[in-house]
Amino acid sequence: MGQPWMLVRAAAILLVTRQTLALSDIFEDGKSDKEILDHLLRATRYDKRLLPPVQDTVNVGVSVLLLSLASPDESSLKYEVEFLLQQQWFDPRLKYSNQSQYDFLNAIHHHNDIWLPDTYFIMHGDFKDPLIPMHFSLRIYRNGTVFYSMRRHLILSCQGHLNIFPFDDPECKFSLESISYEMKNIKYKWKDENEDVLKKSSSLATLNAYLIKNQTLECNSNNNWRGNYSCLGVTLIFTRDRAFYFTTVFIPGIILVTSSFITFWLEWNAVPARVMIGVTTMLNFFTTSNAFRSTLPVVSNLTAMNVWDGVCMCFIYASLLEFVCVNYVGRKRPLHNVVYRPGENPVIQGDKKRDSTGVANEIVSCTNCGPNPCTHTANNGCAAESCLLQVRKKEPPHPIRVAKTIDVIARITFPTAFAVFLIFFFYHYSNQQPDAQK
Repeated sequence: MGQPWMLVRAAAILLVTRQTLALSDIFEDGKSDKEILDHLLRATRYDKRLLPPVQDTVNVGVSVLLLSLASPDESSLKYEVEFLLQQQWFDPRLKYSNQSQYDFLNAIHHHNDIWLPDTYFIMHGDFKDPLIPMHFSLRIYRNGTVFYSMRRHLILSCQGHLNIFPFDDPECKFSLESISYEMKNIKYKWKDENEDVLKKSSSLATLNAYLIKNQTLECNSNNNWRGNYSCLGVTLIFTRDRAFYFTTVFIPGIILVTSSFITFWLEWNAVPARVMIGVTTMLNFFTTSNAFRSTLPVVSNLTAMNVWDGVCMCFIYASLLEFVCVNYVGRKRPLHNVVYRPGENPVIQGDKKRDSTGVANEIVSCTNCGPNPCTHTANNGCAAESCLLQVRKKEPPHPIRVAKTIDVIARITFPTAFAVFLIFFFYHYSNQQPDAQK
């Protein structure tokens, strides 16, 4: 009776010994990372619903590596940002023996069985790509450190100062925090505390996106929508391609406006040429302006582009009106039979005499001729200092002379006024940028 019992007992001891040896051999050489993780993540020893058992708050180190930046077009306020989000924390439940040949375990296929921070993005925009396994990596090191990397692609709706467009620098912000764990449970912090900027990939690609500044910070009370949750913020500041707007908008506009000034150097009665130049420049400016304005974001306030279009159109239209005035004045009938001769002052037929050189001399009265006054030419008969010249009332200038005078004045005033506007425009809106960024 005792011998069978002893055999059963011996078999039970042997079974327990084998199980013990199997558990101790799980971390030795020759075991795969899957077998090790299957043991570490057994339901009897690991529960992903529980926070890592650390003494204080679970510290999650965060770093961001920029991979690509893009924008649909120059005038857009939407920017696509592709980056690698790296998170690191300590979980003592995932320590494994140093007898293993692995420096770290690849836990990509155990993603759903491991506790992960529920990081939530607070932003103005959308995710472009779904999160699929090939877009992240999960590594577990010997001491229980977990390294979790995600590739994310965000479409950010940025804030621009459209009142000074295109001299504004759009500012894009997004934040990340835990959606369910308060600050007493999880604390986010930047891994590189000595740096306040994002790292850029050596192969960083950009398309219509010109990043001039970036900043990493902890959210303050103004940026954190829930004050009792740990939050980290990222600020990306882009700039416009100034060369694009100068070659597309400003330089063509300057050429068209100055082309409308050519009419001032043409003859006052060159109607076909002056009309063609004025109308052509106006239509061309309308065409180029409307084509570019259709791509701009719609805003209700006055922008720098509205000022540019309005002033340039006023100069072109004013040059056309100047031609209308000159043509109208030049065709008026002269008063008192005034005859216009190019290069001379207007003369009145029958009221003036000409000397032997052909120069007209005005007839004046002289009181030094004796008891009866006589008349002489202004440069003959009596000295100017001894004669009281009673000059005939000045006749109005010939209309053609007035028309030519208007053209001469326009040749100076229009280019000067436009040059003053250009200096004011570029100086004023370029210097508003620092105030807009505050």
